[in-house]
Amino acid sequence: MKSMKRTLIKNIEGLWRVEIGNRVLKGEDMSKDYAIKNAWLLVQGDEILEYGSMESSSVPASADQEIVLSKGQHVLPAWCDSHTHIVFHESREKEYLDRLKGLTYEQIAENGGGILNSARRLREASEEELYDQAEKRLGEVRSMGTGAIEIKSGYGLTTESELKMLKVIRRLKENYKMPIRATFLGAHAFPEKYKLNKEGYVDLIINDMLPRVVGEGLADYIDVFCDKGFFSVDQSRRILEAALTLGLKSKIHANELANSGGVQLGVEMGSISVDHLECIGEDEIKVLLNSNTLPTALPGTSFFLGIPYAPGRRMIDAGLPLVLATDYNPGSTPSGNMPLLMSIACLSMKLLPLEAMAAATINGAMAMELGDRMGSIDQGKLASFLITQPISSLDYFTYAYGSQLIDKVMIGGEWV
Repeated sequence: MKSMKRTLIKNIEGLWRVEIGNRVLKGEDMSKDYAIKNAWLLVQGDEILEYGSMESSSVPASADQEIVLSKGQHVLPAWCDSHTHIVFHESREKEYLDRLKGLTYEQIAENGGGILNSARRLREASEEELYDQAEKRLGEVRSMGTGAIEIKSGYGLTTESELKMLKVIRRLKENYKMPIRATFLGAHAFPEKYKLNKEGYVDLIINDMLPRVVGEGLADYIDVFCDKGFFSVDQSRRILEAALTLGLKSKIHANELANSGGVQLGVEMGSISVDHLECIGEDEIKVLLNSNTLPTALPGTSFFLGIPYAPGRRMIDAGLPLVLATDYNPGSTPSGNMPLLMSIACLSMKLLPLEAMAAATINGAMAMELGDRMGSIDQGKLASFLITQPISSLDYFTYAYGSQLIDKVMIGGEWV
């Protein structure tokens, strides 16, 4: 058998999020460092083989590649971005200008913008065009340290266009050595054709889209936009129950625009996560505390749209786990920059830097059911991590928002 390449990294200022395993971090645990200072890390093939302190006698003598870090360089697990929409055709900066002129997100949608605008453009694009554009966006976020990602459909809103999007995601899965999750989001909005027949569109999702998506093995999850002006709790429940009978687990866009009942529905349905959560109260926090459903905040959306932030500080103080994801999409969050997102979460949601890191790594991995492979520095997990530039402390990483503080990125044992 051919021996696998070994890479040894030495003199690591701080090796962070070590030996967490396959579990979420909740409440106070999110701010614990789980670190080894003055450390070494050994990679073999695409996996983490060993790690330890430079002061011990167990430092490997040699490897095929040896990297000696300078003072102040830290190693962090790769980001796990559990909510994105990176398969889309063309940007929507005109709507951005409309918002700067005073129109609300809802008004733009009523005028034919928003999700329906992306759907019209996507239907006109070929699968090859969509793949080329999505591949560039994937390359962009990989270079910023994202090592696992979930990608949703939802800009098709017809059976064929939804399938086209999911086939693009499947090609990305096949061509990139990183975990990618595909989520079917046909229930993203009501297309123009069904504006006066919303139940008809729900029936189309259940009776036509879902069987084909599942039959072709194109999705890992289903998602529904359960919110004011979109899918009601009853409509969302019908769709999710139909998906569950076909073996498809769920995620939910919940409580972005109103206290919609989406959180309670997610817990009722055993959803992996409920995402957005800009509009939640104590009742929703209590419901989540008694469940395994992960609350996911998308602070980039709040930043870009100028809407309230999910109460991340309150959720962590209550003892909940918290996930951070980018929501990278053309309308409400045209960025997949996880380091910047973490800074926004610290400044506007009052997270501590270590809490933001937990939310963007191991908790993000758990929101994609990837905790056994990603999200922390553990023996046997994928060798997916980033090396910082020399910095004065780990807190500097989120303090210096917008600065390029990543020196190297390895994903699945390969340097990006």
